[in-house]
Amino acid sequence: MKILIIGDGKIGSILAEQLSLEKHEVTLVDRSAERLGQSNNELDVMIVEGDGASRAVQLEAGADRADLVIACTGEDERNLLCCLIAKKLGARHTIARVRNPLYAEDLSLIQDDLGLSMTINPEETCATEMARVLRFPSAIKIDTFAKGHVEIHKTNVAKGSPLDGLTLRDIGKFRSNVLICAVERGAQDVIIPSGDFQLRAGDRISVVASPVDAHRFFRQVGVVASRVRQVMLIGGGRMGYYLGRQLLASGMDVKIVEFDFNRCEELSELLPGATIIHGDGTDQRLLQEEGIEHMDAVAALTGIDEENIIISLYAGNTTKAKVITKISRDTYEPLVEKLSLGSVFYPRNICADNVLRYVRAMQDSDAYASMETMCKIVSNKVEALEFRVTANADFCGIPLQDLHLKDELLIGCICRGDKFITPRGSDTIEVGDSVIVVTTISGLRSLNDIFTARR
Repeated sequence: MKILIIGDGKIGSILAEQLSLEKHEVTLVDRSAERLGQSNNELDVMIVEGDGASRAVQLEAGADRADLVIACTGEDERNLLCCLIAKKLGARHTIARVRNPLYAEDLSLIQDDLGLSMTINPEETCATEMARVLRFPSAIKIDTFAKGHVEIHKTNVAKGSPLDGLTLRDIGKFRSNVLICAVERGAQDVIIPSGDFQLRAGDRISVVASPVDAHRFFRQVGVVASRVRQVMLIGGGRMGYYLGRQLLASGMDVKIVEFDFNRCEELSELLPGATIIHGDGTDQRLLQEEGIEHMDAVAALTGIDEENIIISLYAGNTTKAKVITKISRDTYEPLVEKLSLGSVFYPRNICADNVLRYVRAMQDSDAYASMETMCKIVSNKVEALEFRVTANADFCGIPLQDLHLKDELLIGCICRGDKFITPRGSDTIEVGDSVIVVTTISGLRSLNDIFTARR
């Protein structure tokens, strides 16, 4: 596919990298020759210097022949204008990054008029994932599938846990309908496990289950976390606003620490139910005065990664709170994995996942199944994909044991209506099912791609 990306910032660069890795023809447009030069050296992309809101620049970049134009500059209005021009020039699909809550809430009214296929809001999407974890604080990360009927919980195996030393085929003794679909061991090893795989303390496991079964399973293995009631958000930017709004709606007490006084006044009007504190979130004395040791959860959401890391380390060492850390640059990932920062979220990676899912769905040539969801669940090393079977296919009705799946891949669950099925050899895939596939193979676009040629 021919894809044009306008804006070579944090979002644009990660999208260009991921889409070029999936063999798309990517062109980057930006006004900064320096940023474009770096991308040209590091990525397999074409570059065009200029203003992406210019008709002439878009024509030079090939917007009139593009399958997709993604506008992700730092200005919402410019992104909307870029998409409108691209659509008028003949681009098949357009995606705009829109972060301002004022625009985001009303955009559905004019989305068709602007010719938008999709909007992306990294801060709001990331805040939603954070809020999900705070509702089940024993998890490091939670991804949802099949309209909330299926979840993948990522958590640690603690020393002395009933899971320590257990083989996966013995998980059934807990009488919970769950499946461990991926295991991280150490800094590098990622395993799609078989039934003979033995868990160890220190492993980070990803568990596929319905929400009810997940709660039951973790309770049985001793992973019990009290409900989060009091939350301190350090940083009152867009993400702090979006997360605070969601947490207040779920009944939590929210306290936001923000350095900018004018922003504090804005937040007081936007979130009247929250307590807004004007001060430096890196000031340990201030945090102590505001009762950080009594918090059930602390989220470091400032615009500076280094500050977020320091705040999270301090919170983790001085409280028993659930800690959440926002990191904007993936260059810190090797360091972050060695530190105790609680649940770490990378907004730009979450945004990239949403766009990649949309791009793969655009390419989907299957008449019998469509891709509904795609998530990177293990440090971008494992993909979890949801396919919905929409028509009868030659694999329907055949027991899974008679189908030949590719290596490094498993079917995590089959969702049939309201029924959650942990796949066994005798189970089948039927029309109407949602099938969750977990794999280390990158770039799967079709349900048919999970089978070998022997099928």
